[in-house]
Amino acid sequence: MDPFGECETTEVVICGCGPTGAMLSGYLGRMSISNVVLEKESGITTDPRGIALDEDGIRLIQGLGIYDQVHQDIGSCMQIFKFIGGTQKDLSRDAFLEMDYATTEGGTGHVGFISHKQPVLEKHLRCAMASSDFCQLRSGCSVVEIQQDDQWTYCRYRDEAGEIRSIRSRFLVGADGKTGFTRKNYLEPLGIQMLQAHDAFYDVTWVALNWEITLPAMDTHPDFPLWKLGYSPEQVYDLFFPKNFRFLCNPERPAICTRFGLPSDRLWRFEFVVLDDEDGDLMASPEKTRAVIFPYLTHSGKRYGLLHDVQYPEDCIRVLRSRPFRFSARSCNKWSLGRVALCGDAAHVFPPFGGQGISSGFRDAVSLAWRLALLCRQGTLDPPRHEIVLKSWYLERKQQLERSLAVTIRNGEFVTEGNPLKIFLRSCYLFIMNLVPSWRRELRLGHRKGMIRYQFAAGMPFIPDLNGGLCLPQVYCKSRTGEVFFTDDVIFHPSKRGLFQLLIYLENPSELESARESVSSIEGFAKGEIHLDEATYVINETEQSFDSSNLHGADSVYQLASAEEFAKSPLCEGRPEPQYYDMHYLGKTLGGSKFVIVRPDRFIYAACSNGEELKQAIIEAVNYLLHAVTARNSRERL
Repeated sequence: MDPFGECETTEVVICGCGPTGAMLSGYLGRMSISNVVLEKESGITTDPRGIALDEDGIRLIQGLGIYDQVHQDIGSCMQIFKFIGGTQKDLSRDAFLEMDYATTEGGTGHVGFISHKQPVLEKHLRCAMASSDFCQLRSGCSVVEIQQDDQWTYCRYRDEAGEIRSIRSRFLVGADGKTGFTRKNYLEPLGIQMLQAHDAFYDVTWVALNWEITLPAMDTHPDFPLWKLGYSPEQVYDLFFPKNFRFLCNPERPAICTRFGLPSDRLWRFEFVVLDDEDGDLMASPEKTRAVIFPYLTHSGKRYGLLHDVQYPEDCIRVLRSRPFRFSARSCNKWSLGRVALCGDAAHVFPPFGGQGISSGFRDAVSLAWRLALLCRQGTLDPPRHEIVLKSWYLERKQQLERSLAVTIRNGEFVTEGNPLKIFLRSCYLFIMNLVPSWRRELRLGHRKGMIRYQFAAGMPFIPDLNGGLCLPQVYCKSRTGEVFFTDDVIFHPSKRGLFQLLIYLENPSELESARESVSSIEGFAKGEIHLDEATYVINETEQSFDSSNLHGADSVYQLASAEEFAKSPLCEGRPEPQYYDMHYLGKTLGGSKFVIVRPDRFIYAACSNGEELKQAIIEAVNYLLHAVTARNSRERL
């Protein structure tokens, strides 16, 4: 009997419609899982909080079908990350280290980072939700109580009109942030706690400011001295607010600054450390922030051959935000209890140095979405089964979280280092690295080490000895008509019914017939969430075209596309052309495996070299998808 009496029913309730909650809802909708999102705010926040999104984040946005908006409306490529040392407050100083994130080298087919405007990002995520009949967003709703039993979760919330309503669901997900109701009011009393997430402890207050910049003009600022030297308003803007992300490794007060959003938005972010003897709220005041930032916006007159210093007009700056934040690295001991789960900031928080906050929440959401879809489709299960599935989810995610946190904390230590000896050693290290071309290139490309691989533990849904647990790289491909696609978009086309997908990677067209025979021979073993007729074929050979006139299922066959072909396609509009792109990255990663079973979160379940291995892997995958039985357990039974 429902503890709240008669109430509405859905498959999944999501608390919070920030980027993580919206991403989770959107992916559930694409998997035809009904979900209701309860958001306490009445509309999208106008405060641009996060500003950096890495290539994984872009890839997962692409998976919702909103790639076209990424570079046209949401943001722009962050280009070069510049690390500037010393105590001089000069943004034009030469960097002691530069990392190029305009390149396409990381295995996703995307640039390394974009700087985005979060309200616009959230708008497009909500548009993706609205395009699905399975997603409902209810704004102005505050959760007041959560309960659960073996089969359902129950949620009471106050709606926009102030009335108390009740809803039950198979699962409830808290994506309501680090101070949200789900963790603070429901799970913490049950033993789930936010703990230090990494051996390297980091807990420091920073002040974050967002500015909107307008251009001075000769008629509005007739006395501005650079007009006489022939500078235009746009040139003045570029001088004082230069392109590219800057880490100001000032040992007296570390800071970061960058433009963000679209170039036409003229938005600027500046963040600086609050020192131990300072108060964060006071340092966020107009007087204190002016004292910290305006020295960077004041140029020596000598730079222009003038007698007096030149400052950017203060009345051309509008403060959108100025707030202190406690930056720390923390993660919950468990991310789920029974049928209630946490993701995004509700489960973990990041320092800002790696641009991983929103992207990590996206990874949580997409990895959780397919598991919830699977559990909802299976119907009534014994409680231990869904607990095993959810536990395997967050244990996988914690592996990637640890890796991201380690990189983030290392970046933070690099930027905030104040010890003169360590700064000297850092300089020596960089000098040596730059002597070796391959090391220099690695530095330049920002240590992008390629795709992550999960280490297997009991309950995880992949076969480790068949390359399972590896994130599947994304490359460019083309159809028989020459149209260019991302491989994700053909493997996971929204018309496909299966939860897991089959990718067949071939060296040349002559292998197509035998590959199809191998797939046909195991049709009797595939069922449920695997549909072999939805298999996607990608051919490595690009010089030799295939004759599709008499080829059954030719629409599912693609060839690799080059960087040049991608650059000429609409997919490249608004973004840099691919640099350092390796069109054979996918094949190299698979290492000769032809048949790849891929999970919806873009991780490999199994990569097989022949039909017999594929048959075995299909049997194990079906066991998991039908009964939530792990690959290793099913293998022991066969």
